[in-house]
Amino acid sequence: MSDVQPETEGLSCKEAALRLAQRLRSEGKSSPITQGLGLLFRQFRSPLVLLLFGAMTLSFVLGDRAEAVVVGGILLMSTSMGFWQEFRATNAVRALANSIGIRSRVLRDGLEVEVPREEVVEGDVVFLRAGDSIPGDGVLIQANDLHVDESALTGESFPVEKSVSSSNEIRAGTHVVGGTARALMRKTGKQTQMGAIAGSLRLRRPETDFETGLRRLGEVLLRTTLVFVVVVFAINAFLGRPAVESLLFTLALAVGMAPELMPAIVTITLARGARTMAREHVIVKRPSSIESFGGMTVLCADKTGTLTEGKMRLASTLDAAGSDSQRVLFLATLNSHFETGFSNPIDQALSGLCAEELAKWSKLDEVPYGFLRKRLSIFAKPPEPASKLLLVTKGAVPNVLAICSEVETPAGRVALADLKENLVEHFSKLSLSGKRVIAVASREFDVVRPIDKSDETDMVFEGFVVFEDPPKKDAAAMMRELARLGVDLKVVTGDNRFVACSLLHSLGIPRPGVLTGERIRQMKEMALVRQAPEIHVFAEIEPDQKERVVRALRRSGAVVGFLGDGINDAPPMHAADVAISVDGAVDVAREAADIVLMRHGLDVIAQGIRNGRAVFSNTLKYLRITTSANFGNMFSMAAAAWFLPFLPLLPRQVLLNNFLSDLPALALSTDCVDEREIRSPLSWDIHRLGGFMAVFGLASSVFDMLTFALLYSVLGLGESAFQTLWFVESLLTEVLVIWVLRTSGPALQSRPSLLLSVALGVVSVAAIGIGATGFPPFMGFVPAPMSGTASVLAVATLYLIATEATKRAWVRRGLSRTARQRSRGPASRALRR
Repeated sequence: MSDVQPETEGLSCKEAALRLAQRLRSEGKSSPITQGLGLLFRQFRSPLVLLLFGAMTLSFVLGDRAEAVVVGGILLMSTSMGFWQEFRATNAVRALANSIGIRSRVLRDGLEVEVPREEVVEGDVVFLRAGDSIPGDGVLIQANDLHVDESALTGESFPVEKSVSSSNEIRAGTHVVGGTARALMRKTGKQTQMGAIAGSLRLRRPETDFETGLRRLGEVLLRTTLVFVVVVFAINAFLGRPAVESLLFTLALAVGMAPELMPAIVTITLARGARTMAREHVIVKRPSSIESFGGMTVLCADKTGTLTEGKMRLASTLDAAGSDSQRVLFLATLNSHFETGFSNPIDQALSGLCAEELAKWSKLDEVPYGFLRKRLSIFAKPPEPASKLLLVTKGAVPNVLAICSEVETPAGRVALADLKENLVEHFSKLSLSGKRVIAVASREFDVVRPIDKSDETDMVFEGFVVFEDPPKKDAAAMMRELARLGVDLKVVTGDNRFVACSLLHSLGIPRPGVLTGERIRQMKEMALVRQAPEIHVFAEIEPDQKERVVRALRRSGAVVGFLGDGINDAPPMHAADVAISVDGAVDVAREAADIVLMRHGLDVIAQGIRNGRAVFSNTLKYLRITTSANFGNMFSMAAAAWFLPFLPLLPRQVLLNNFLSDLPALALSTDCVDEREIRSPLSWDIHRLGGFMAVFGLASSVFDMLTFALLYSVLGLGESAFQTLWFVESLLTEVLVIWVLRTSGPALQSRPSLLLSVALGVVSVAAIGIGATGFPPFMGFVPAPMSGTASVLAVATLYLIATEATKRAWVRRGLSRTARQRSRGPASRALRR
C-alpha cells in the first residue's frame, strides 16, 4: 500500500472496504472453505492413520483387495464423522466469540461510526478513550492527558504518557488507561509490530490445566498404544502368521485404541456445552476455560452491578454543613456534562439535570479521570463575560480533600484545617448508611489557558454528592446459592470499607472480614496468602493490588475466578484461573475474558457454573470411559495374540468396532448430569484418571479372558464364529459400560439423555443382530450358535454387575480421600504447592 498522508478527515466507507480487501489478500487470510479443508486433512494427520492407509495400499497391490477396500471405507467413514462434528463445533464456538467482538470508533465519510476492530484499516482516524484497545500502529493527531499501557510490548508495568508533540506513536496490542485521543492508523493487522511478533513466534495464551492434562493424557495413551502394538505384532510374527494380515491387524488395532478422536470429541463436547451456556446468557470465548469455571472455588467481583443494581440514583447534594445545595448539584452536573471519558453510573445518574443552565456554559479544557488520582476536572467558561473561569473537580472524597485548602460554607470560606475532621466524620456516617459519596471542589481562573493535573491545587471544597445503589432483590439468595455450589464470593472494590461492609451486612453477613488497600500495601506476600481466604471484603483497593489479591488466593489453594469490567481489571483477570467479564465492559476487560456474561448478575454466574460443571462432567465421562476401554482392549489383544492360533478380530472388524463404539461416545456431550456432579467444584486430576483407567481397564480384560476361554476352550468355536462372537462381546461391553460409568451413583437411578439412550440402544441391537445373522458377511461375520450368543450375553451381564460394584467402591474411596483433603484446609494445600 502507498504511504498514508497525515490527513485527519478519515476515509470513505468505499475506500476503507477496498483497503480491507487488499490487506486480507496480502495477509493470505483463508476462506471458510479453505479452513474446512484444513480441518478435514487434519483428521488424516495421525501417523497411525497414514500407516494404515499405506498398509492397505500394500494389501491391495498384493491381491487382498476386498480387505483393503473394506478397511479403507470404514476408516473414511470414521474420519469423516469426526471432521463433520468437529467442523460444526468449531464454527459454533467461532460464531459465539464473534458475537461479542471488540469494536473501534473511526471516522468514515466524516461521521463517527463503530466498526469491528478487525476492519480498521490503514488511513483510518480512530477515536480513543479510557478502556479502548488500540487497533493498529499509528500516530496521534490529538491527545488529552493520554496514558497508554504498553506492557504487552515492553513489559513496563506503568502507563506511558503520550502527546502529539512527543512520544506520539501508538501500537496495536496496547490499551488506553486514561485520557482521550484521535489517532491516524499507519499499519493494521499483521503489518503492525504486534502482528509481526505474533506471526513470527505464533503467540498463544498459556495452556489451562485442562489443556495441559489432556495433552499429557494423549501422550501417555499414545505411547502405551505403541508399546502394545509392537508387542502384538511381534507375537504374531513369532507365531508365523501372514505378515500383511498381521500388519493390517496391528495398525487397525492402533487406530482403534489410540486416542485419535479424543481432540475432536472433546472439542464437540465443549462446543455443545458452550452453546448451552450461551442460551443462559454466558458466552464462552475459550472452551477449555469451562474446566476452570466449573472448578472455581472463589469468585472475586466488585459489588457494583454484581450485588447491587449498578444504577446510581442521586439521593442528595449537600454543602459542607450538610444542607441541601443547588450549587453543589450544578457543579457536579457541569463536570459530568462535559466529561469525554468512558460512561459510568455516576455520570448517568447526573445526566439531564440542570440542562437549561448548562447550555449557557462552554467547555475550555479537561483533565481526564486517573485511577490513582481518582478525580476528574473540567475547565469551563460561564455565560457572563465578567464572571471568573471555573475549574470544577469531582472524585473520591479523600482525593478531593487532598487538593483543597478552603471550604465553602454558608458563612463564607473557611480554612480546610478547621473543618476537615467534621467533613471526614460526615463522610463516614453517609458511607456507613450504605450511600456512595463523592466530593466536588472548584477553583477560579482569570484567563483562558491549557490546564493539567498540576492545576488541581488550592481548590475550594464545595460539598458532597450522595448516591444510592441498592442491593439486588435476589443478591442474598444468590450468595447462598454460590455457597451451596462451593464458591466463596470475595468483594474486591475501590470503594471505602464502610459502604462495602454496610452492603454485606444488609445481605446477611453481620461481621464481614475486611482488608483495606493500605493494610495490603504493608503486608508481606505470605501474610496475605494466609489471611486472604478469611476475608469477605477487600476495600479501598488500588488497581495494582487486585492482582496481588488474586495471586494470594490462588496460592492459598483456591481456584479463582475474577469478574472484571474496568480498565484496571485486565491484570487480575490474567492472573485468575478463569477471567469473567460482561458484555458492556471496556475493550481491555472483554479481551482478557475467558467467559463473557451477556447479563450482569450472580444468578447468571451461578447458572453458568452449573452448566460449566455439567459440560466438564460429560467431558470427564468420555475421558474416563475411553481411556479405561482402550487400556483394557489393548491388554486383552496382547493376551489373545499369544494364546489364540488366529487373530481374535480381523482388521476390518477392529475398525468397525471402533466406528460403532464412537457413536455413543459422541452422544455423551448431550448426556444428563446428576445433581451430585454439579453440587461441588470439579477439577482435573490426571493421576486419579490414570488409576481409573488401570482399575476398570483391567477389570474389562478379566471378562475378555473369560470370553476367550468360553468361546475357544469350552465351546470350541472356529475362527470365524469366534471372531463374530468376540466382536459382539467387545462391542456390547464397550457400549453398555457407558451406561454404568456415566454416573457416580447407581446406574439404574440415573437417566441418560434421549440421544445417548438411542445411541446405546441402536449399537447394542446392531451388535446382537450381527451375532445372530452374521451380517454383513463381507466383514468376515458368520451366524453364531445360540450357546455362544447366550454365553456372550451372560458374560456381558456379569461384567456390568461387576463394573457397578467396582464403581461404588471407587466412589467411596474417592469421597474419603476428598474428605481427608478438606480436613487439611487451604493452608496445607498452599504448602504442597
